[in-house]
Amino acid sequence: MTAPSIALARAWIGTPYVHQASVQGVGCDCLGLLRGVWRGLYGAEPEAVPPYTPDWAEPQGDERLLAAALRHLQPAGRDWEPGQVLLFRMRRGAVAKHVGLLSQAGDRPAFIHAYTGHGVVESPLSDPWRRRVAARFEFPLKG
Repeated sequence: MTAPSIALARAWIGTPYVHQASVQGVGCDCLGLLRGVWRGLYGAEPEAVPPYTPDWAEPQGDERLLAAALRHLQPAGRDWEPGQVLLFRMRRGAVAKHVGLLSQAGDRPAFIHAYTGHGVVESPLSDPWRRRVAARFEFPLKG
């Protein structure tokens, strides 16, 4: 059975990459994809997202994306399961500033993300991508 978050994320595949956007079929960035999946699961977003630059808070070293994930998501268990939210550090020592959803675990892991120049795609979670995973989270249960 496919996690509801994965079915929602797959519906966004093909959406063009647009910085700070979150409109299915029109444009989104990686956070916009996560926001759209959240809206599909829960309705309203948990908080307003302030404007942000493509480098996020990298010059200041602020872990804004990680802090927001800790506020609204639950840390994932030991196992990698489809539907988990993956936070990535694009360089060693950098802040986490990319996000995707694990769409397939096991021998051929994959994830869905919005990527500059590509839009929303489902990509293999290759070793280089997997090494960049800084944290894994799960969506909270509906209350």
